[in-house]
Amino acid sequence: MGRTIADVERHLILDTLTYCFGNRTHAARILGISIRTLRNKLNEYVEAGIAVPEPGQKPAVAA
Repeated sequence: MGRTIADVERHLILDTLTYCFGNRTHAARILGISIRTLRNKLNEYVEAGIAVPEPGQKPAVAA
């Protein structure tokens, strides 16, 4: 509660991208959006200073 739709969407996209090891095509397919839409969203996040996983990047393991 208390989170904006844009915030929830951003977390869902970034979590899915991390799950897919940065594979944008696979993440877009899981999310049910086009690769172009995903790339546009990721570009918005980068411009806002939000870290976006690079392709092939494995998720960080919590200690």
